Amino acid sequence: MGIPWASYASPRTLLAGRTSPSGKGLLRPGVAQPPSSSAPDGSCPSLLAANRIDPDWADYQLSSSQRSFRRAGSSWSDTQLHGREVVWGHCPTASMKSSFSLLTPIRARDVRNRSYLEGSLLASGALLGAEELSRYFPDRNIGVFVATWNMQGQKELPEMLDDFLLPSDPDYAQDMYIIGVQEGCPDRREWEIRLQETLGPHYVMFYAAAHGVLYMSIFLRRDLIWFCSGMCRHRGGVCTGGGPVLRRPFFFVFFFFPAGDGKVDERVLDYNKTIQALGLPRSLPDTNPYRSSPADVTTRFDNVFWFGDFNFRLNENREVVEQILNHSCKTDVSKLLQHDQLIKEMANGSIFKGFQEAPIHFRPSYKFDVGQDTYDSTSKQRTPSYTDRVIYRSRHKEDIRAVKYSSCLAIKTSDHRPVYGLFRVKVRPGRDNIPLAAGQFDRELYLTGIKRRITRELQRKQALKNQKTSTVCSVS
Repeated sequence: MGIPWASYASPRTLLAGRTSPSGKGLLRPGVAQPPSSSAPDGSCPSLLAANRIDPDWADYQLSSSQRSFRRAGSSWSDTQLHGREVVWGHCPTASMKSSFSLLTPIRARDVRNRSYLEGSLLASGALLGAEELSRYFPDRNIGVFVATWNMQGQKELPEMLDDFLLPSDPDYAQDMYIIGVQEGCPDRREWEIRLQETLGPHYVMFYAAAHGVLYMSIFLRRDLIWFCSGMCRHRGGVCTGGGPVLRRPFFFVFFFFPAGDGKVDERVLDYNKTIQALGLPRSLPDTNPYRSSPADVTTRFDNVFWFGDFNFRLNENREVVEQILNHSCKTDVSKLLQHDQLIKEMANGSIFKGFQEAPIHFRPSYKFDVGQDTYDSTSKQRTPSYTDRVIYRSRHKEDIRAVKYSSCLAIKTSDHRPVYGLFRVKVRPGRDNIPLAAGQFDRELYLTGIKRRITRELQRKQALKNQKTSTVCSVS
């Protein structure tokens, strides 16, 4: 049975002077407009049209008319709303909009139902079932930003982080931001505030971990925090974050491998020790025990991102590398990659088995002169290398799709350039059998970051105003 609706308009619709679907007059409080014939799918075009907002009028007249509307609204009786003047119809909930909100209405009968969701993938009303998933993610994909940056322990942070966190392409920001830094600045809290300030009020810090000078922060769109479980971490020499996010288990491993041109074997050994020694809580479920391996705990997760300063170098001398760079376009680095240690080790299966890396079309991220675009000009003359990497693995083929893989050349406060990857990750309906985080996020950080953001914007506007009003007096 469909849900009855009355075609009285919302305050913003009334103020906008929206005409009725028939085009014969304005919608008035308490006076129903007859619906037009329903669409083949059962949706109600008249209701959809009535709830459209005319931004040219709504914001202009809202403040001046709000009081009179409230008086009129408070005098509406049940008879006026539900009597002869109201025309009832039947319309799917998915096509309805609340008369006072853009949110989809919740049917009372759905609230009365007691859903037993344990182990259910398609239970009606499941928080992470197919219905809710389609509502928030019609294409069943989320955008994920994963970045790594060796800050070289610098106290001073970049003036702006926009070019790093919010690259000009693609046009839209991502749903999840996972940022890891090595040799982080001494004031870790200030770094997190700057991240919050840059991402703005649409994002909240869901999780943060630190091990010495390794920092990892996970930011989510604020309306997604209700769909996540609590995170867990391994308290060893590596920053990790693991747990179901949107009911698909994600595992983020942030690692700092030993430095040195000739320490390839040591780095490979470090990796193999790590995947065996990572300790995870027993409460964290294995989504597919038949495919996971006790020798590699990361196989317990559907989606794994492993990123950091891997310290793998180019097996070539400085002169040859510079010659290749000087005679190649900025995006064609294929000749350099032939000498990359990590690519060779992954190809022979000695490290990161099953993982993949997006194609590299950027120049080496290490080692720069601080504040300059030139590679190491000191007496050591280190060979430029791709030390900073983001690799990934998904349990289901093509569940993770790389959209962009690049470095941020605008950040020059360290001898490393930040490296980031943009990904589209497929999500599926999940089981409500794990305790949810229930909206958990760092509220203090959120308020501090937003206040800082507002203050900075006011200062910018004041500076522009002063610049316009200032005059220059010259004597010739």
